[in-house]
Amino acid sequence: MNVSLSPELELLIEQKVKSGMYNSASEVIRAGLRLLQEQDELRAIRLRELQREVQKGLEQIDRGEVVDADEVFNELRKRKPKGKKA
Repeated sequence: MNVSLSPELELLIEQKVKSGMYNSASEVIRAGLRLLQEQDELRAIRLRELQREVQKGLEQIDRGEVVDADEVFNELRKRKPKGKKA
């Protein structure tokens, strides 16, 4: 596999190897790919959690467990400290 990198990324890899944290450019690339994989997994976990929360909200709506938006905003306005702008 051949990979083209920008000069900035090549420099970053060289710096990581020179720092002694990694023994080779391949190690740096593997570490970067592992981080990308972890990031993708976290994003998937967050998406599933968001989908669960949306489903929970939809079920609450179906059961009639809702509050009128005007009531919520009126209550928030009452709690707002005097002299503060929104």
